[in-house]
Amino acid sequence: MAKGTKPAANYRPCVGIMLINERGEVFVARRNDIPGEAWQMPQGGIDPGEDPAKAAFRELEEEIGTNKAEIIAESKTWLRYDLPREFLGKSWNKEWRGQRQKWFIMRFTGSDADIHLQTEHPEFSDWKWVRVSELPALVVSFKRQVYVDLLAEFSEIGRSLEQRLSELFDEPIVRLTMTADGVDERDLYELLRRLSRRLYS
Repeated sequence: MAKGTKPAANYRPCVGIMLINERGEVFVARRNDIPGEAWQMPQGGIDPGEDPAKAAFRELEEEIGTNKAEIIAESKTWLRYDLPREFLGKSWNKEWRGQRQKWFIMRFTGSDADIHLQTEHPEFSDWKWVRVSELPALVVSFKRQVYVDLLAEFSEIGRSLEQRLSELFDEPIVRLTMTADGVDERDLYELLRRLSRRLYS
């Protein structure tokens, strides 16, 4: 279950990253420790006392070789999943029944050439950019509900941001300023990031 009433102490605290490129596609990578087409977005554990946002940037660096990204939004809730029986008792799994994750949407500010899977401890064998709608079908079954819940929450954030942007762009002074200054895509992403912070303030 992605959400539930089971004690949080039984779940490893983690972060997850939905990394989005300039075309609106999402980064996924194929795990090298699960047979078959086991794709997922970057994720990893939060160290004791570590801020989740800092953990997210650290995990990007450790897993895909770059942390060139900017936070656009953060999930309000922690999403959980249980590990299958065959995964329990292995490495970090010994003391946990599953993971609880704080998720971040990030805009990728680098280029494909910055992505390197051969890190100090490689976790992935391949990577690609995919449409958001493809995510639930790509991920392994025991993480699928987390992805479904995540997309539902972030779609609500997206609608809220669109509404705020629409209201902002209706202001004559804003339209004039954008035209005069030649606002580009990067500026719009920065505006989205600032607005998303206000949603959680």
